[in-house]
Amino acid sequence: MVTHLTRPVLHGSPYRADCPARRVLDRIGDRWTVLVVAALSDGSSRFSGLNRRIEGISKKMLTQTLRTLERDGLVRRTVCPGVPIRVEYTLTEAGDSLREPLRALQEWSNAHVGVISAAQEAYDRQEREIR
Repeated sequence: MVTHLTRPVLHGSPYRADCPARRVLDRIGDRWTVLVVAALSDGSSRFSGLNRRIEGISKKMLTQTLRTLERDGLVRRTVCPGVPIRVEYTLTEAGDSLREPLRALQEWSNAHVGVISAAQEAYDRQEREIR
């Protein structure tokens, strides 16, 4: 008899901590990754432009996110000569392929924000009544 304890775990299962696909899901599901990729969907941008557009992100977190996305091959960093030197960020082909799934998530979020807000309010009201 196979139970949940003896069931073999398939290689590539995102439920396993060592699964490469899980690391990719962790990356693209990151709060700031979603916003940076969405911001770059409109085209190349400089660091300062991204920092202004994405409210609430610190310069340190934006730097870390951009470096990780560059390492993962989702963002290309281009240094433009001049004084001062300009650096622009652009989605790579792989990064660009995230546009459609992220657009679908944004549309889902917009369509369901009212339902989720109502559920949160009902939950919070119920929690206050219990205390």
